[in-house]
Amino acid sequence: MKISEIVLLTGAKVLTGEDQLDYEVKRAFGSDLMSDVLAYAEDCDMLLTGLANAQAIRTADMMDMHVVLFVRGKKPDDHMLDLAMDKGMIVLATDNFMFTTCGVLYRAGLNGGITEDEPAEEPFNAFGGEK
Repeated sequence: MKISEIVLLTGAKVLTGEDQLDYEVKRAFGSDLMSDVLAYAEDCDMLLTGLANAQAIRTADMMDMHVVLFVRGKKPDDHMLDLAMDKGMIVLATDNFMFTTCGVLYRAGLNGGITEDEPAEEPFNAFGGEK
């Protein structure tokens, strides 16, 4: 999914990387716990988080993520934006909650960090059994 599509779907503002709207995101991971990102976000291109401090940018960089999408109206400060620009990262921000943002992107076909490569054809049933 291209950054331009993510922006349209989530109502996000592009804070850095305006020239990279064609960048293709294949997998995303959402968390405010950077320890969970380090433990579980393997092979993801984008981090969704409400943690608005430099640690989010640094963690995304350590995990080779190219995009950070801040949720819940969180806004990175100038230091964070400078750090992201130095690393060539795209930074987005939306007023939507993380649950809503992840759901919208998943429904549109973007996969998560610990799922199959193809989106589920049927909605995920966490409790098992038939729908």
